[in-house]
Amino acid sequence: MIVFLFIMLMQSHKGFAQIPVEVFAGHKKATLDIMFFKFIKNKQETNSNWLFFNRNRASVDYKMNTTSNLPQFGFTEAISYNRKALKGFAPVAVVQLLNRGVYPKLGMQFAKQGKDYTIFTWLVCETVKEPFADWFFLGRYTPRITDKMNLFLQAELINAFPLNHADNFSFIQRCRVGLKFDSFQFGLGTDISSTGRNKFTQTYNFGAFLRHEF
Repeated sequence: MIVFLFIMLMQSHKGFAQIPVEVFAGHKKATLDIMFFKFIKNKQETNSNWLFFNRNRASVDYKMNTTSNLPQFGFTEAISYNRKALKGFAPVAVVQLLNRGVYPKLGMQFAKQGKDYTIFTWLVCETVKEPFADWFFLGRYTPRITDKMNLFLQAELINAFPLNHADNFSFIQRCRVGLKFDSFQFGLGTDISSTGRNKFTQTYNFGAFLRHEF
């Protein structure tokens, strides 16, 4: 993960989009999150219709030992074809590499970004046996408070709906509330996970985050 971060930071000086890196220290585990999306350039060095999304996330449980509470990781790569006539909607292909395997997915995406807000969401389905339908949502709002300070609000939803009646649902909610100074953001947050079907098991991770956009 450290090697990957170094490579991405080196490439960011070559015209890559901003790369936000977040460290979250919760009361149960710590996480590292690197996420960005950017339009691929065409031969004229302007934005093409192809939008690339990249996310790399790792977590370490404070109760980790050699047999349980092992580190978790996830890598998500997605590419979508965005025509202006679709006004933010686009077909998307996603590949996720998780601890438990590799999952290719297809579906629809919506992306919209303004001066002080970002909306990024998709609804995709796995192209494997006994698939899950996934709904991902990321919303960010950074209204200005003063000339040098902004409020930082971010909500994220990751929902997995099994198409096989024997599998469990999975719901993840992440919330961040803090302040933004230039390229730094910091504040408080919580990660909530729920799994089950008729009865759900929930886990909570409350803590503080530090975020920097390279």
